[in-house]
Amino acid sequence: MMAERSGHVVVCGIGAVGFRTVEQLHASGIDVVVVDGGDEPEPVTEHLLGLWEIPRVAGRPRDALVEAGVEQAAAVVVVPDDDLVATETALLARRLAPGARLVVRVANRAVGRALAEVTGRGSVLDVAALSAPSVVEACLGQRPHPVEMGGRTFVVATLEAPRVGTLRALFDDLAPLAVAGPDPEQVICPGRDHRVPAGARVTVIGTEEQFAAVGRPVEPVGPVPHRAGARSAGAERAARRDEEGGRATVLTVLRTLLAEAERPLKVTAGVLLLLFVASVFVLRSGYVKPDGSHMTWVDAVYFSVETIGTVGYGDFSFAEQATWLRVYAIGMMFLGVVLAAVLFALLTQLLVSSSIERSVGRRRIGAMRGHVIVVGLGAVGIGVLEGLLAAGARPVVLERDPANRHLARARELGVPVVTGDATDTAVLSSINLREATAVAVLTSDDLVNVEAGLAIRDQLRDRWPAVPVVLRMFDRDLSEAVEEGFAFRYVRSTAALAAPWFVGAALGLDVLGTFYVDRIPFMVGRLAVGPALDGVAMRELSARTRVVALHRAGAGTLEHPPRRDTRFAAGDDAYVVGPYSELLALLRPDGQASE
Repeated sequence: MMAERSGHVVVCGIGAVGFRTVEQLHASGIDVVVVDGGDEPEPVTEHLLGLWEIPRVAGRPRDALVEAGVEQAAAVVVVPDDDLVATETALLARRLAPGARLVVRVANRAVGRALAEVTGRGSVLDVAALSAPSVVEACLGQRPHPVEMGGRTFVVATLEAPRVGTLRALFDDLAPLAVAGPDPEQVICPGRDHRVPAGARVTVIGTEEQFAAVGRPVEPVGPVPHRAGARSAGAERAARRDEEGGRATVLTVLRTLLAEAERPLKVTAGVLLLLFVASVFVLRSGYVKPDGSHMTWVDAVYFSVETIGTVGYGDFSFAEQATWLRVYAIGMMFLGVVLAAVLFALLTQLLVSSSIERSVGRRRIGAMRGHVIVVGLGAVGIGVLEGLLAAGARPVVLERDPANRHLARARELGVPVVTGDATDTAVLSSINLREATAVAVLTSDDLVNVEAGLAIRDQLRDRWPAVPVVLRMFDRDLSEAVEEGFAFRYVRSTAALAAPWFVGAALGLDVLGTFYVDRIPFMVGRLAVGPALDGVAMRELSARTRVVALHRAGAGTLEHPPRRDTRFAAGDDAYVVGPYSELLALLRPDGQASE
């Protein structure tokens, strides 16, 4: 039996997201108990759990939850990879610990919506939906990122310093989040009196009015739509452009049929064509009409088709012709019927096969320019497609598995799909990689992603520095090695992007959004100010966090931007931004902000 404990966090599932969640909870000084389904974790994971002295309970969900002390837990995080296991565990956890904060990972949106009715609003999170926006932003470049705080829309944007000066003089009330200049190291959440050189890239947050006040108006990019079947105005524009530039015409289909036809079909069609041509010449020269004249070329063509097709309208007949011509007609009808039957059978097989669809798709894509290639169509890939369409981009899918269950959804969205291997240079050429504006490699295999990324880099050649190539990676050490060793600028881990949401929800931080500033992940959250922060001034918080706004409980107003001497009051809602490790430090058990 496990020793009695209370106020701890129970994490169910020790996959990629579960391990990252445990890691961040442990780093924040939170007491954690891991529950899994009995499968042995990865050796490295098991070693680290032992090193951190985090207990692990295996067994049936109900028994394991009880042994983990779920009744006394402050929060339960349910993050197994299987939706069925997650649903069962979440329902049991809600029944056993109705007062604990509960956050659940579910990939199926319909299941997630139904489960949220039982477990509570905002308790169900989708890893794909959480991580897809970051991939979209990387593909489309630094774009204004909207975040809603206290009923107001704030925007995160990266601006260029027009001249040398302090951030206060250059950007007024816009809150600085990061500065990237000539120095290799970024300055995170600098003070407003921090001086920057001309041309420095400064990431700031503020309202649209504040951006307009400094002469830098922005138009925020809307959130990714998640409603099934919804298509934004940007998606409609992209669809229209695609139809205009790459519509599969009749000529395209005919070329495709010739390209995809296999040898038996080509041989059959060739023999039938030879029989037809021979029959036209034989009938033109040998057939004698009742008036003694010969057939015209049109009559010969017509009667050849009529005979091979065995339709026999009665306008021509071999009854009164020479014996040799009647014998020839017997052979022509017999051979024509056999060849036509075989031809139609092979042609039907080709038309109903997926190869014709793949080839038509490739020919459509061959005419496209400025498209975004998405390699690997999983749950994250679908989220990225929806985000790209919402932003008005033109995505193209490259998927290895022709039986992938998400292909129907991609086609429903009107996205061209090509089946093939992303490491094959011929396949990359067929999807017009050289004219693409970005590539997102999102398969579930790290090694495949690295191999595909290197093949793409090799094919892009001189365009490599200008084309964003986003790699999805699970292993953190490998992702860092790939970034440094192969100069990939956009390596994204879905587990690393999603874990802060689960940790924040478990500790009482209402996560509102995540985004990257270069390679550093930032998080925006709403924090209910408790007694531990009552009376604490802004300047006493970590230098790497930024309080953007305060919603005063007494006055019911939104105060922004707060000043250094502004103090928290119990019951307020604080809207904070910063690297997620710094924000989680605000939720440490001792309630003290990190220094």
